[in-house]
Amino acid sequence: MIKGFIVIFLSLFLILALGSLLYFYYNYFYHIQNIFVQIGVGIVLFFTTLVIMRYMLLLFFSILKTIQKSADEEDRPKKGELKRVTIIVPAFNEEVVIEKSLQSLIEQTYPNLEILVVDDGSKDRTYVKAKKLEFTKSNRSLKVYRKKNGGKANAINFGIEHASGELIMVVDADSKLDKNAVWLMAAYFNDEEIAAVAGSVYVSNQNSLLTKLQALEYIEGLNMVRNGQAFLQLVNIIPGPIGMFRKSALIEVGMYDNDTFAEDCDVTLKLIANGYKIEFESDAISYTEAPEHLFDLIKQRYRWTRGILQSIRKHKKLLWHFKKSPSVSFVLWYMLFEAVFWPFMDIWANIFLINMALISGVSMLIFFWWAMFTILDMAGALYCVLITGEKLSLVFYAIFYRLFFITIINISKILATVEEWFGIEMSWGKLERKGNL
Repeated sequence: MIKGFIVIFLSLFLILALGSLLYFYYNYFYHIQNIFVQIGVGIVLFFTTLVIMRYMLLLFFSILKTIQKSADEEDRPKKGELKRVTIIVPAFNEEVVIEKSLQSLIEQTYPNLEILVVDDGSKDRTYVKAKKLEFTKSNRSLKVYRKKNGGKANAINFGIEHASGELIMVVDADSKLDKNAVWLMAAYFNDEEIAAVAGSVYVSNQNSLLTKLQALEYIEGLNMVRNGQAFLQLVNIIPGPIGMFRKSALIEVGMYDNDTFAEDCDVTLKLIANGYKIEFESDAISYTEAPEHLFDLIKQRYRWTRGILQSIRKHKKLLWHFKKSPSVSFVLWYMLFEAVFWPFMDIWANIFLINMALISGVSMLIFFWWAMFTILDMAGALYCVLITGEKLSLVFYAIFYRLFFITIINISKILATVEEWFGIEMSWGKLERKGNL
């Protein structure tokens, strides 16, 4: 109840603060005489309003989803009605983290469980370390397979073909699951229209400014967004570290494809295009190791963006299917806005405002721009911390979040967009793991 009042108060404060800032922003530049400056300010104001509306709608839907979830009775499967779950762990050169990851799967409280590790031609001791953990006991087992390197999508499909479960859970080999994750996600599949459920992803190695900013991004920019999308049952990406699927639905859409660098995004779009609903379980948690160096972070986001753009291009015909497939059309345009339109606009606006401030000597331009989004970030961070139980100290990092972190991410997205447009060849770009799970 107290949390609900805090959320309502936070929402009202957010609306009043942003309304005031937009009002002063508009009035401050109302008397600008230069037509080109007026156009520039108008563009900035339009996109700023658009982004704020997007942010507030997602926050509003996220709040509604949280209230809806709290109001609903717990709907876990009863004994004797448990669907068999197969967890597939595709692994390539993961000797540093594979044991911790598999141990978290073995400790799952869900009883009817099969774990399949697919070693995709690793050159290190991944297979050996995983093989030591093999077991078979009653309705639970862990098996390790080894195959020639063929990529992540190929490894997952190999696992699906060998799976005995009617529910498929895909978990990255560098992730560690909370012990109740399988229980929480399996309950959703009593609804036949649901094809997949995404889980929450938290950063395990919060040991520097960069990883703490990523932790904030994960709970605010990813988990809050998914929670908002889940209110409409239109989560657009099932994350690699934790996702559960109905096996029959995966087979229906042709399982995973290896023609993009975002196979998780691609398979989610295929499911939505086939009329399925995608849910999100915020309490099913996976801990993952975030990049600890700036260059590794840029490489990761570069690959994510190119993979998303490849998925959008692959399904581009559905961009205009608003009558036939409104759900997938909406999701594709939303992804296009996030991956392309907003990053270009954000960087252009920063350059424009800094230039205006230097020419006119009016630093208030930059202040208003930064203040609006910082209020958004801090409000969103506070809401997410209250909902997720993450460290309250993360709210403080929202101040730095807008100053340079988002700018770096958007620059990497722009580089990825340009190179994808010109068809420049890229490789997977696997990150070196430190083992901080």
